[in-house]
Amino acid sequence: MSDRAELLAKRRVYEGKILRIDVDRVRLPGGAVTELETIRHPGAAAVVPFRGDGAIVLVRQYRHAAGGFLLEVPAGKLDPGEDPAACAARECGEEIGLRPHRIEPLGRILTTPGFTDEVIWLYEGHELEPCSQALEPSEVLEIVELPFAEALAAVRDGRIYDAKTVAALLLAADRRGSGSGSPARPAAPGSS
Repeated sequence: MSDRAELLAKRRVYEGKILRIDVDRVRLPGGAVTELETIRHPGAAAVVPFRGDGAIVLVRQYRHAAGGFLLEVPAGKLDPGEDPAACAARECGEEIGLRPHRIEPLGRILTTPGFTDEVIWLYEGHELEPCSQALEPSEVLEIVELPFAEALAAVRDGRIYDAKTVAALLLAADRRGSGSGSPARPAAPGSS
């Protein structure tokens, strides 16, 4: 049995600024033929910005789809051909006015593989240098600084529940030995 579906037909039903939606007719690895809707996304990168004192910088950002504000790590979509680490550094600077001089990979996540191909690359950012904040007109956010331990407590008690932020914080905790086991090294962008 193959590990991949066989694409029989593809129909683009929507194309917007960020997302495209396809309806694919496929033969699944088990042999069944079906139609699947897939949201195509260019990918994104997110970063946990660490200050020299160990505190982290988050954003409290309005998210219309979530119905309010979420506490998140700085993040944003990849520009065409952009390296995920460069995207993470760029987005950090644009959102919080601090650009990391050093970026450390934490891994990558599939956000919701049941219906989208979006991958978010996760990083730690260190040696933060002031720069000009450059928010998009659609970005409504405020900067929040927290001790790293308090951010982890916010994950545990449910105050932080944005998936990329939860994953990034837990992977950063694992790297520091405050999680279980040793951190896995992420694959290079574009590898599977």
